Amino acid sequence: MTAPGGAARRRPARRPTIKDIARRAGVSESAVSFALNDRPGVSDDTRARVRRVAEELGWQANSAARALSGERAGALGLVLARPARTLGVESFFLQLVSGIQEVLSARRIALLFQVVEDLDTECALYRRWWAERRVDGVLVVDPRVEDPRPELLTTLGLPAVAIGGPAGPAPSEEPDAAPPQLPTVWADDARAMARVLDHLHGLGHRRIVHVAGLPDLAHTARRIHSLRTEAALRGLDERQVRSVTTDYSDAEGAKATRRLLDEARPPSAIIYDNDVMAVAGASVAAERGIPVPTALSIVAWDDSALCRVTHPRLTALVRDTPGFGRLAARELLTVLDGGPPRTVQGELPHLEARESTGPCG
Repeated sequence: MTAPGGAARRRPARRPTIKDIARRAGVSESAVSFALNDRPGVSDDTRARVRRVAEELGWQANSAARALSGERAGALGLVLARPARTLGVESFFLQLVSGIQEVLSARRIALLFQVVEDLDTECALYRRWWAERRVDGVLVVDPRVEDPRPELLTTLGLPAVAIGGPAGPAPSEEPDAAPPQLPTVWADDARAMARVLDHLHGLGHRRIVHVAGLPDLAHTARRIHSLRTEAALRGLDERQVRSVTTDYSDAEGAKATRRLLDEARPPSAIIYDNDVMAVAGASVAAERGIPVPTALSIVAWDDSALCRVTHPRLTALVRDTPGFGRLAARELLTVLDGGPPRTVQGELPHLEARESTGPCG
């Protein structure tokens, strides 16, 4: 029988079952179950034979059935509560996810990834994933100044690792320090900002503005605080060195740059919280005939291909973002394997000085 148009209808391929594996391996179905679930009751030879047959047949565990039996779901979750328009052009999260996925793929663990509108929706999603046993744990990004997620995840008993430290002082890694509410992988934004300010101050800049990201994010608060602290150490006050907040988008970066350049005493240097805003700021300067770096120096917080192909090439903080993702994924797997909650610091970014920064004119 053929379908209209002459194309033969195909039956969907039948998924292999435990019974199929038992028949081919010449063992009982219970022996197959013991072998595949790594339980005692079968010899090492039988376990190896069953697993070999299961791989040949392309057998995969049913995640729903595994959840009902109390076994792991074989998946970790990652939720981003950010404006969608800011994610499509920002390279940071793509690199972060690539590092996470590299570690999970080696363990044959899936990554369940979702973008949501706000923090309330993110919390509701965690509750649903927990109730449905969809994930074994979650990676929590963008810690907030006021953050309900650590308490929620702790109450649910859903294992989690926070990527990024709190808004206050740097997390302690001392052995006798109190454990964090969530295991944490963090980057030292304060020392990174100090490196940027060292560079600009050394070039003679005394009017410096930091075009920051979303104001409720913990790392934004840390960077703003660090900028004020480091400026004060160099004898600069808030009239000379300050921060303004945006939503990370190129549009907001350009808008903030126009406002700054319209001031009676515009800054001689601008630090942007991501590469996209830095490129947008450089474009605004070019539109107005303001030469970079002769009349305006520009620094991007995160390096990317954009920073390296823009003319002039942008001075940027360089860090191993995929490596940061790998570190976070390994830490969550360690927690799932019974390890203690820890605070782990990623490598400190280094400043790559390029053509967009120069002596203050």
